[in-house]
Amino acid sequence: MADKSTKWADNATGTFYVDEQCIDCDACRSEAPDNFIRNEEHGYSYVSKQPANEDEVKRCQAALEACPVEAIGSDGAE
Repeated sequence: MADKSTKWADNATGTFYVDEQCIDCDACRSEAPDNFIRNEEHGYSYVSKQPANEDEVKRCQAALEACPVEAIGSDGAE
């Protein structure tokens, strides 16, 4: 389960976030490429843009569910 207290500072403010458990597997970037991006210098993903519509919310939720190490969290608020 993602831990909000260890989320990357790079995350855009909002519902979804990636924490320090990220193993840079590319699952989130594949599921929601408009919302997740890779930190090239340190090799992890983070939320670059919070979802702006229902389709993006569904894609971010799919990314959360696809994460093999549960590094993506959602605080449930929009």
